[in-house]
Amino acid sequence: MSTTVRTAIFPVAGLGTRFLPATKATPKELLPVIDTPLIQYAIDEARAAGIERMVFVSHPSKAAIERYVMDDKRLRRNLEAKGKHALAEQLHDSALSAADDDVVFTMQDEPLGLGHAVLCARPHVLPGPVAVILPDDLILGATGALSEMIAAYDSALVGHMVAAMTVDRAETRKYGVLSVTGQERDVILADGMVEKPEPDAAPSRKAVVGRYVLDASIFDDLAQIAPGAGGEIQLTDAIAQGAARLGLGGFAFTGRRFDCGSKAGMLEATLHLAQQDPEFAAVLAAFSAAPRAAA
Repeated sequence: MSTTVRTAIFPVAGLGTRFLPATKATPKELLPVIDTPLIQYAIDEARAAGIERMVFVSHPSKAAIERYVMDDKRLRRNLEAKGKHALAEQLHDSALSAADDDVVFTMQDEPLGLGHAVLCARPHVLPGPVAVILPDDLILGATGALSEMIAAYDSALVGHMVAAMTVDRAETRKYGVLSVTGQERDVILADGMVEKPEPDAAPSRKAVVGRYVLDASIFDDLAQIAPGAGGEIQLTDAIAQGAARLGLGGFAFTGRRFDCGSKAGMLEATLHLAQQDPEFAAVLAAFSAAPRAAA
């Protein structure tokens, strides 16, 4: 079987309850970091990694995602008629086109877990291993995390590869945590993972975040595992099940990760990018100098 990663799955069906009331009308994946929605960062990362087909697993209530992702020729024509050619070109370059790109939208009608969302993509993936990108895990760096992972992926070493970062032991209860057995080149070898362990029970400090390169057998495992935590089909359960058979590895990406599924993480990402842009220097300086309100 081919070891080329040709398909990326974007699970975007979640309801974004941590960002209510904003997500009552706007999908969390369309919330902007300054002026760029989270989903755009994920699309750009997949493009840079050479992904051929993008499969978006969405929900019927989130039609706005497809409207954003796909090219809007009418809007571009209106902008061009008003002389806003640069903006029209920017929208064209960021959007996906039915004529030029291999894009699939499929629905996850019920909130049955991340594993179930990935399983919904099964009829639409190309042969070989697949990538999974969680847009609310924003990873910024000179090279995209998925590009790094695909370059390091070797199915003879590990069949399942997950993005991993070192966290404080007190933070392990927020993540899936790898049970580390060693290291081979850039890959942290593991014999399994534990979902959200208490700090004193965590097998390591290597936490799994939202990038995966998975052997195609993940779909068979997802189809037959029992519901796990919260009564949902857990992707981590299926990955752990395949670990002994295929090998499991964590990849320490070079970029900086922001948990944009949380308000604090979204604010941190916004401030990080604002610091890189001279346009916001005066605003940041004025805010830093302003006296703080009394608690």
